[in-house]
Amino acid sequence: MKEFMRLDKPVPGDRVGIVSPSAGLPGLYPWVQELGLQRLRDQFGLIPVEYPTTRQMGSSYEERAQDLMDAFADPGITAVLTSIGGEDEIGLITYLDPEVFRANPKPFFGYSDNTNIHNFLWELDIPSFYGCSTLVELAAPGGIPPLTQRSLRSALLGTGEMEMEVSTRFTDINLDWGDPANLERTPIMEPNDGPYWDGDADVNGILWGGCCEVLFGLMASGRHIPTDEDVDGAIFYMETSELVPEPFLVGYLLTAFGERGWLDRFSAILVGRPKAWYFDKPNDAATKAAYREAQRHEILRAVRAYNPTIPVVQNLDFGHTSPQFIVPNGGHARVLGSTRQIFFTY
Repeated sequence: MKEFMRLDKPVPGDRVGIVSPSAGLPGLYPWVQELGLQRLRDQFGLIPVEYPTTRQMGSSYEERAQDLMDAFADPGITAVLTSIGGEDEIGLITYLDPEVFRANPKPFFGYSDNTNIHNFLWELDIPSFYGCSTLVELAAPGGIPPLTQRSLRSALLGTGEMEMEVSTRFTDINLDWGDPANLERTPIMEPNDGPYWDGDADVNGILWGGCCEVLFGLMASGRHIPTDEDVDGAIFYMETSELVPEPFLVGYLLTAFGERGWLDRFSAILVGRPKAWYFDKPNDAATKAAYREAQRHEILRAVRAYNPTIPVVQNLDFGHTSPQFIVPNGGHARVLGSTRQIFFTY
């Protein structure tokens, strides 16, 4: 099993870097970004420092990569947070100097397209944190959900083990950032079914994974992905984005892992609740429920074709829906099928 570095955490009063390695959407919605940064100051006691391309759409790979490296290299910056995801970050990694990160390891937060950076850091034995963006979680309409805030506080400022909470209600419906008044509105929530467990074993391991759609690209490129030995005993986590991919495609990724022999190497699989609504897919409640059920079925079908016993836990509170639990990528987890509990070490 891989050994990861131990990282120092920020303390209130510290400066933290804010970067946009994917899309520079803070430049289009500065009122949303300002709200997220203000909450970072007020609720976490941290001083955000934006880098030059944070609010620039269309910045080059070289410019975005330089901002990320500058944030890591600055000894006065104690953590690095992303503003949002995107769709082209796979091309950014070429421009990153691994030695900058090895010499200056620090906590990195982001999700979705930032799966690329998480895997880059994972290869360097640097743990990171899958979740949180300034535009989405920190600037959540109506306030940061309490579960999100507790998890982020533990991941960003705390240490030790935390049980993964289960939300009673959730949302995957976005409010239009183009209307600043939406930031004061309460999002539409619906009851949460809770986790779907399949498998009763108690296991522990190091977490590896990310966004399903991005993992397809990484696997196809063959760069910055684990070796077979790296994933021995690892706990794989995955979730899908606002693209709302066909359930077959999600199952197909796991089928590919089965053909690599990885489904016999993983000790457990954790799946975030799939987002089933977006502006171009305004699905009603029944359609969303059917999509989530279809994805669960495809995931279990694919996994059980290769491994009949590995614990598979779905509909968890991480990924593209809200509230969001932060996943410690490269961190330790315990999955207890006997008591239906999951613990992350931050």
